[in-house]
Amino acid sequence: MALSEMCRGVRLLLGQIQRCRPVTNQTARCLSQAASQPEPSADENEAVNPTFVNRNPRNLEQMALAVKDRGWKTTWPHREFYHRLRFFRSQHHVTAQVFSTGSPVPVLVCSTKEWALKKELRSTNCVAACQAVGEVLAHRCKQAGITRMVYREIPWTYRSDAVQSFRTAMKEGGVILSEPRRKYVGT
Repeated sequence: MALSEMCRGVRLLLGQIQRCRPVTNQTARCLSQAASQPEPSADENEAVNPTFVNRNPRNLEQMALAVKDRGWKTTWPHREFYHRLRFFRSQHHVTAQVFSTGSPVPVLVCSTKEWALKKELRSTNCVAACQAVGEVLAHRCKQAGITRMVYREIPWTYRSDAVQSFRTAMKEGGVILSEPRRKYVGT
């Protein structure tokens, strides 16, 4: 034990000696200090660029200035949206997905296939399950910063109790199920 501590002390001492040894190959430029920066004046800090470009697409969506893909007039559902909500009911499960404009992959998903929802529900395809999926998805949308989205239900399924409870849960969760019309800025 004493021998290992002594070896460690010798190694530390040699390391300090090597660091303290003067280096003769350094130039005067390496040893000099950087010049101090002049103090900025108040006029320079208050100057604003007259041509400001905002590159945050989410900000443009919220101001309804971002471009919406129109697609063909004959396609259904329409492609003119920033975020679209799709709601599915199968024989066994309820699923809701939020899609972004140019992506075929959903941004947010909530389903009764998830264990956290499934263990709290008696049945995974009833009206209570649709309401629970709506509440959880609304909470996830608020966390992601998505407050508005397009939701177009197929007309013959719109009046069912399950769809109405899902819509009500989404609205009570703070999500608006319509988007503002796109504003066109003249150039």
